[in-house]
Amino acid sequence: MHSELRKKFNADFTQEKYAALLRCVNETEKWPADFRISETPIFLTREFHDELVAAAKEIVEKTRTPEFARHAATAIPPGLEVPNETTHPSFLVVDFGICAAENRLVPRLIELQAFPSLYGFQLLALGCMRKAYPAIPRHWTSAFGDMQDDDYLKLLRKTIVADSDPQNVILLEIEPAKQKTRIDFACTESILGISPVSVTDISKRGRQLFYRHDGREVPIERIYNRVIFDELLRRPELNLPFSFQEELEIVWVGHPNWYFRISKHSLPFLKSPYSSRAFFADEFPTGESLGSFVLKPLYSFAGLGVDMEPTREKLAALSKPREWILQEKVQYAEFVPTPDGPKSKAEIRMMFIWPDDGPDPILVNNLVRMSQGKMMGVDFNKDKTWVGSSIALHERES
Repeated sequence: MHSELRKKFNADFTQEKYAALLRCVNETEKWPADFRISETPIFLTREFHDELVAAAKEIVEKTRTPEFARHAATAIPPGLEVPNETTHPSFLVVDFGICAAENRLVPRLIELQAFPSLYGFQLLALGCMRKAYPAIPRHWTSAFGDMQDDDYLKLLRKTIVADSDPQNVILLEIEPAKQKTRIDFACTESILGISPVSVTDISKRGRQLFYRHDGREVPIERIYNRVIFDELLRRPELNLPFSFQEELEIVWVGHPNWYFRISKHSLPFLKSPYSSRAFFADEFPTGESLGSFVLKPLYSFAGLGVDMEPTREKLAALSKPREWILQEKVQYAEFVPTPDGPKSKAEIRMMFIWPDDGPDPILVNNLVRMSQGKMMGVDFNKDKTWVGSSIALHERES
């Protein structure tokens, strides 16, 4: 990491500046952040930036091969396949833990998803960091490929809204006002003009879907899908007015099938200098020690169901072992010095957008999660500071 900027930031840091950051984040949109915002960004050296970009692009390229397509063909659980799958995902995110190896920091693959992340919120996060901490050099950014804010917004609009009227495009979620990521929904509405709509507020006639806007019924042409299937399956009481598995006259932006095809299901296939070993639970080698592996359910989100201390007895008790993987643990580096003493760890999410007519996915932005606990989640970081959601900044390429 960039030691000079880190020292300068820590020396200039005050609680008043952090309070200004929180005010900006929580008062700019109609909904605040329902997750902790870290006091600091992280600052990448040019060398680490280049390695991180190369690692993310290498992992994404491996998902575009015929061999991967054959592996992903079995990813969707029976009965959950959605018609009219797109030729490629609209969004790809690749999560890397920042680890230590041979006295330097290196990125190590944790997970990947073909599912939207906080594409709206990250733009707000960068702007609020700049306002709260004006000493951050203006030529340092979270965007990649020398992308400017206007370029980013055009690409996001082209991918999500395309040629439709924004009123005929919705962000679909389960009770969006109750989701922890609702600030991202609000940001998306502000920059693209599309409403967050609950799956329970949809009506259906024939093969067409509708929602109500300003007291009138509006036909839906495109759905920016933010619904997580495992959450949907846990909520049978919702009694949806439509089924994802129906033939509908809509375009899925972020087609639901890709949520399964590029996911934790992909990890046993991916072999890279930046990845660690992973096995389906029913294929775990007999002579291998479980002590260096973590057990993860394939179809869960936000760390639900992760077991850091698996045993042979736990594996034998799994009713569907093919729906679990064992991934070799990585050792996160404690590399961000804090005023309170303990150093923070971090995970970087590399965010790609892939418009319908685009030849390749485009690396656009990043998201950072910082931790001082055993894992990245909130439950492992209670009463800690310099942890939570943030961004990684690097010097512009030109």
